Amino acid sequence: MKILVLNCGSSSIKYQLFSMDDQSVIAKGGVEKIGMKGSFLKHNHADGRKIMFEGEILDHKSGIEYILGILTSQKYGCLESLEEIDAVGHRVVHGGEYFHDSELITNEVIDALVKCTDLAPLHNPPNLKGIEAMEELIPGIPQVGVFDTAFHQTMEPKSYMYGIPHVLYEKYSIRRYGFHGTSHRYVTKRACDLLGRDYESQKIISCHLGNGASVAAIKDGKSYDTSMGFTPLEGLIMGTRSGDLDIGVATYIMEKEELGLKSANTLFNKHSGMLGLSGVSSDMREIEEAAEEGNERARIALEIYDYRVKKYIGSYMAGMGGLDVLIFTGGIGENADTTRKGVAGDLEALGIKIDPEKNNGFRGEGVISTDDSPVTVIVVPTNEELMIALDTEKKVLSHAKV
Repeated sequence: MKILVLNCGSSSIKYQLFSMDDQSVIAKGGVEKIGMKGSFLKHNHADGRKIMFEGEILDHKSGIEYILGILTSQKYGCLESLEEIDAVGHRVVHGGEYFHDSELITNEVIDALVKCTDLAPLHNPPNLKGIEAMEELIPGIPQVGVFDTAFHQTMEPKSYMYGIPHVLYEKYSIRRYGFHGTSHRYVTKRACDLLGRDYESQKIISCHLGNGASVAAIKDGKSYDTSMGFTPLEGLIMGTRSGDLDIGVATYIMEKEELGLKSANTLFNKHSGMLGLSGVSSDMREIEEAAEEGNERARIALEIYDYRVKKYIGSYMAGMGGLDVLIFTGGIGENADTTRKGVAGDLEALGIKIDPEKNNGFRGEGVISTDDSPVTVIVVPTNEELMIALDTEKKVLSHAKV
């Protein structure tokens, strides 16, 4: 089975074509600057060939036409015809309270996604455009929606309810949804496979640390709690997002700076976080370089970042009543040994013992805790696209049997 995975953003489309026989990537790439000047498509073939095409790409349908065209191109492609694509898996950001699992796309599913648009106005509309475009370009092809929020629908009210009047939850579905669910699900299952553990009997904390970042607590195979909330703004300090913030601070800044809602939203989402704290960059590598050169703001920003992650680990251990496995993933979690050390290097009292020799310079997939550490600390590179492909294959095959 060959599955095309699409991740449609507001002005971009990322794609990967999988052969599910061996779960290999046949080709991947992305379309950028949709609807803008200078739009282009980058395509990487499994044999190492890299191609870039520039052209006028006005909308998501045009972008997907470009993708399908390059995949079946006689010169650059890897498919003889579109009939070789058996199904399409879509990353969908918000499924609200409607979806607890990935779903085969139907009219009813699309109607529910439209209702979720208010919850993710920047993400769900392009996700829907991708679904609609595929239906037009390859009519009747099975499509599956894989929702960032679905994994966290197992949380109990004590984890997802806010301290606001209950009528606001009933009217507007205001609650903690959590995101990065596909990543957290993949790395926690992968970690248990690597360690030979029973996924449904483990207490796991997964730290997805990238430009966007979140921590999730997984107990007995189910999401127990997570740091992102109603939106991806809540939780950890991120590249440009503030993370947890006193609401009074937000209203105070809005009053003093005379900011409207749109400007305030931009401030806390685009100009805060590590960028705002350090004054250097949102890129952790550049902040670390600045700190090494004596930049005090950069040094303090790194301490704040590590401390925030550390606090979530401690609180989730208390909530679950212990911990078996601690996972680092995401661009920072996978590559920044200094961050891993800053977060978990002094948590021996909680049973977390990182081995400095294993951690220093570690890249890839493997255990970085000491042999006698009660809690196993492991680095697992995330692979959300493969998780989407696996879910798509499972849903399509199960539907075919009905």
